[in-house]
Amino acid sequence: MNCQLIKAGVVFLSAKWMLRRCRNNIEAISKKAGISEVAAQILANRGITSAEDIDDFINPSIHKLLDPGIMKDMERGTDIICEAIKENKNMAIYGDYDVDGVISTYILYCGLLRCGARVKYHIPDRVAEGYGINIHSLEQLKDEGIEVIITCDNGISAIDQIERAKELGMTVVVTDHHDIPFDDSKQGEKKFLIPDADAVIDPKQKECPYPFKQLCGAGVAFKFVQMLYRKFNIGEEEAYAFIEYAAVGTICDVVDLLGENRIIARNGLEMINHTENIGIKALIKETLLEGKVINSYHVGFIIGPCINATGRLDSASVALELLLCRDPVRAEKLAKKLHELNIQRQHMTMDGLNEVIEEVENSSLKNDRVLVVYKDDIHESIAGIVAGRLKEKYNIPSIVITKGTDKAKGSGRSIEGYNMFEELLKCRELMDKFGGHPLAAGLSIDVENIDKLRKKLNKNCSLTDEDIIPKIRIDRRLPLEHISFSMLKEIEKLQPFGKGNSAPVFGEKNVNVFKVYFLGKDKNVLKLFCRLKNTLKKIDAVDFKGGKKFRKLILENYGPQRGNKIFSNDFNSIKMDFVFSPSVNEFNGNKNIQIVVEDFRLTS
Repeated sequence: MNCQLIKAGVVFLSAKWMLRRCRNNIEAISKKAGISEVAAQILANRGITSAEDIDDFINPSIHKLLDPGIMKDMERGTDIICEAIKENKNMAIYGDYDVDGVISTYILYCGLLRCGARVKYHIPDRVAEGYGINIHSLEQLKDEGIEVIITCDNGISAIDQIERAKELGMTVVVTDHHDIPFDDSKQGEKKFLIPDADAVIDPKQKECPYPFKQLCGAGVAFKFVQMLYRKFNIGEEEAYAFIEYAAVGTICDVVDLLGENRIIARNGLEMINHTENIGIKALIKETLLEGKVINSYHVGFIIGPCINATGRLDSASVALELLLCRDPVRAEKLAKKLHELNIQRQHMTMDGLNEVIEEVENSSLKNDRVLVVYKDDIHESIAGIVAGRLKEKYNIPSIVITKGTDKAKGSGRSIEGYNMFEELLKCRELMDKFGGHPLAAGLSIDVENIDKLRKKLNKNCSLTDEDIIPKIRIDRRLPLEHISFSMLKEIEKLQPFGKGNSAPVFGEKNVNVFKVYFLGKDKNVLKLFCRLKNTLKKIDAVDFKGGKKFRKLILENYGPQRGNKIFSNDFNSIKMDFVFSPSVNEFNGNKNIQIVVEDFRLTS
């Protein structure tokens, strides 16, 4: 089933509505777990079907966290740090400039201080030092008397850099969560490349027996501190306090919100809503979230981007200073700075995106299956965001490259079915450095190799026409008259939503629409009054970006004369199909059920 989706600009993509198919007996799951069939369907669609797994999902207790000691090199790594603390050695945490990197650094720094360590932190400058460990920075740390390096959210691909650290006589403990780089030069055989550090802690290592592989950097850092506290006889409950911060990294790094990540995110959000951290409280107030129940959306799209903006446009150390701040007045100033930097970043992103879209639309790039766009005047710190927006617009893998200090630097964002990390591996001879995940990557490259990279990625690309059609996956058909407050409360227990546990999406056909309103500054918010079947009751439907699409759809199907009557509410009814999420609209103390429309079409 296809419908028209309007994207930014003039591009129209045909999206496929797909009802999730589940072979499980939903009625039996519902009865056994003591939940509604709607909730059972949602969970089954995410592979959660046994009564035990459902209970774990709905009640993600901190006490169900796995033992950190299972992780490869965790015992060894924490032993090294324990010994270094006892010997009063100078240590440095080598972090990263994104949210996960800042949060990981905060967790390790506070944890090590609590254990009595002589420790400082180093968060690299995005432009001057780039991603990961910088050899010159290592040498500077050595000159400052640093004897032990502990990485967080990076290090797994720093083969040469760690070799240099060892040459300098430094002890190195890696804590990371990124995919392990490999050499596949031998046909069909992957040789994984592990840096020669004193301990390498990354659950994605093939030899690591830790059963949950999807922790973010902050999750691994939390596990490290948890283990360290045990060795210093510090209570487990004290280590659990870091879950508040690990939740921010987990949500913002877009890892699957299942298993341990769900435990961290769910419990961490509860902690954030009662936070005692002066810096976080100041940021919540500055972003107008005070008094609201903070959820994964607020963390991922409001709080997180403010932390990220410091690493993009200033120094990520500013965000870390906010988290460490004990002075409310200073915290207020820092929070204001973070917020202002994020607003500046938003404006830069829109300008950069418009420039890149114009470049694509007016060149042969629009025929590519993998977009590789070079714009030397885009700030390198926003290249990843622009690539993400480009990917959303065209629904194909997108890499945006800009001018760096020494080399051109780029960031890529991918779609389901295209492993960007592995595809870049096939082109590694063209790049100076790269790293990342299946859905996101960063790279540095000589300008003269950019077009070669574009051609090779497109030559190797196996994406079909079907692969690049946007897909909307519907959990269940849900008649609007079946939606109730009790159902919404039950769905709320399935939060936090995110990667791996997407917010439930429902569908319904033949909805009777009897009134239309266009709201907002640009009149692009669409509000529809819908009649519930076999009743005179109504339910509101809101599409926050659907105004233009609705006008186009009506005019195409009814013509201007009848179309204008519909726009002015001079009509009886029209039949529509919706993809939607149910929600509660609160206004003037009154609560009403409404549906938030993700997509719509006229009933055929």
